[in-house]
Amino acid sequence: MNQSRPKARLSRALGIPLTPKCVKYFERRPYPPGVHGRARRKETDYKVRLLEKQRLRHQYNVSEVQLRRAFAEAHRSSGKTGERLLVTLECRLDALVLRAGFARTIYQARQAVAHGHIAVDGRKVDRPSYRVQPYQTIEVRERSRAKTPFQVAAAGAHVGARTAPYLSTSIEDLRTTLVRLPERTEIPVLCDEQLVVEFYSR
Repeated sequence: MNQSRPKARLSRALGIPLTPKCVKYFERRPYPPGVHGRARRKETDYKVRLLEKQRLRHQYNVSEVQLRRAFAEAHRSSGKTGERLLVTLECRLDALVLRAGFARTIYQARQAVAHGHIAVDGRKVDRPSYRVQPYQTIEVRERSRAKTPFQVAAAGAHVGARTAPYLSTSIEDLRTTLVRLPERTEIPVLCDEQLVVEFYSR
């Protein structure tokens, strides 16, 4: 079974391609799935906010419980709640593995962490939700570097024009350091975070 198809369907429902493979499916049918996909639908305020929350949740591949917990933490902290929420999510270990170019998608990054291929400051960490702090170093473990997905990553296959500016990355060594917390303008997710804040604050 083609595993990209369920994600392609989800991408169409959310209005954003969730993986590189989904881009072609999304461009071919840029409307929601189902027989009424092209029909005009009444957009209520609740539905608009719900959709934005779901977009954010799926871009980070987190559960509803995890997202709600991250929101509660952001709400308690100083600064704009929406921006703090995105910074919190962006500092998850799986998200940074993706941003560093060690994986092609957030799903692959999560799997790499969960299967024990990633170390933080030299210690194996297998929790994708692990919160990385500034100056901590993330790397693919020595015993995992010979595996094909990481050989592909080390060749620079997943690195775009530049890596995230809040990371100091050596792609050949499969090593990166979080040099500072990211700023909202640097976080590459499609989201109107204020709508997410309004959804949870209702």
